[in-house]
Amino acid sequence: MSRARAAELALIGIAAVWGLTFTMVQDAIERLPVSAFLAYRFLPAALVVAVIFRADLPRLGRSGWAAGVLMGAFLTAGYLFQTFGLEETSASNAGFITGLFVVFTPLLGALVLRQHAGRTAWLAAGASALGLFLLSGAGDRFTVAGDGLVLLCALAFSAHILATDRGVAAFPVGGLVAVQLGVCGLACLAIAGAAGDLQAPRGAEVWSALVVTAFVASALGFLVQTYAQRHANPARTALILASEPAFAGLFGYALAGDRLGPVEWTGAAVIVAAIVAVDAVPRLRPKTPLPER
Repeated sequence: MSRARAAELALIGIAAVWGLTFTMVQDAIERLPVSAFLAYRFLPAALVVAVIFRADLPRLGRSGWAAGVLMGAFLTAGYLFQTFGLEETSASNAGFITGLFVVFTPLLGALVLRQHAGRTAWLAAGASALGLFLLSGAGDRFTVAGDGLVLLCALAFSAHILATDRGVAAFPVGGLVAVQLGVCGLACLAIAGAAGDLQAPRGAEVWSALVVTAFVASALGFLVQTYAQRHANPARTALILASEPAFAGLFGYALAGDRLGPVEWTGAAVIVAAIVAVDAVPRLRPKTPLPER
């Protein structure tokens, strides 16, 4: 088997794991406060990446650490919005809406950084808005505390990608990842402590969710994506990663009992089509050296 084919197969597996985590996290945060769960997820992941890329940390310098902290701030916001949103919406909805960060990234780059965004990006954004409207039952079941927070998550992940794009151009990737994951874990730990939500994880569902999200979805997911970007075709890599919302819908249906009607499935299909359209155009495709999951 060629390295490119092995990388693509590994990416499919990681995309499936990322889709699965929506259901796993939704179950876990019924038993453990959100901020505590995120702290226990990201601190071990940061430690693993820091050990693997320990040679990169001294090479960051003050500017590199500042870049990593900025990336960590956006990442923290994204995961807080997403995980709190999962308390009020379905795993399927959260997966499809989170995937919109692919569509939002070129638009945010155009609005904030004056980067060029062509007609395809704006058409994809319009299609995404229509898809979100249909996914929420033509607006009847859209919840600000659920779907709205996950929408903010997608925007935060878009900002994270833009910050990452600038950071990796000047500093070692491994060091940046370790710093940003550490920032996310420490920030969530501080929030949990201030709110009195620090609790010991209990139960098989909570522990399995922590193990999968920390070591497979975060630490291993980053390593697999890095390997894939070195050996697999970039266009195929992006398209494979765009399958994550479909996996989220599949696992939400199979494991969480999520049931979408014809209108909702049409909306989900429109969102996935918009994501694939942006990923399929090399000029629009966001540079994503880090997994946004």
